[in-house]
Amino acid sequence: MSQTYAAFDAGEVAYDPAVHPERYEGVRSRRMFAFLIDAAVILSLMLLASLVIAVLGVFTFGLGWFLLPAVWPVVAILYEVLTKGGSASATPGMRFVGIELRTQDGERLNYPIALLHSLGFWFSVTLLTPVILVVSLFTPRKQLLHDLLLGTVAVRSGV
Repeated sequence: MSQTYAAFDAGEVAYDPAVHPERYEGVRSRRMFAFLIDAAVILSLMLLASLVIAVLGVFTFGLGWFLLPAVWPVVAILYEVLTKGGSASATPGMRFVGIELRTQDGERLNYPIALLHSLGFWFSVTLLTPVILVVSLFTPRKQLLHDLLLGTVAVRSGV
């Protein structure tokens, strides 16, 4: 039991913005640039998947075209879950700008948390776009709305 508390306390100190403010410098703007990069990659993957489905639709006499509405959610969610839940705990865009996602106690995201994080992100962006960014202005860890709900935090990599 003492090991659990010791690990939690060490993570809390490591990700405390008052103790380590350098972990959070520029995180908000880096997340926005990462989103643009990831959106471009997701769009490219969606175009490729749509092309494959279009060709499949010709060979299945139009039945394959019923898969087209599923392209956006499946590609976007799989892309985010597989990258955020992986060993880097970040999407390719996040890695490019030098940030990663962690739980508030310092652990990497697992696949279930990555799925909830991705779903929370896409739902909140769709419904509350300006609100999720405004929330980050008032949180010490610069967390977005879905980060607060899941107890995750974006920090600079290697700091």
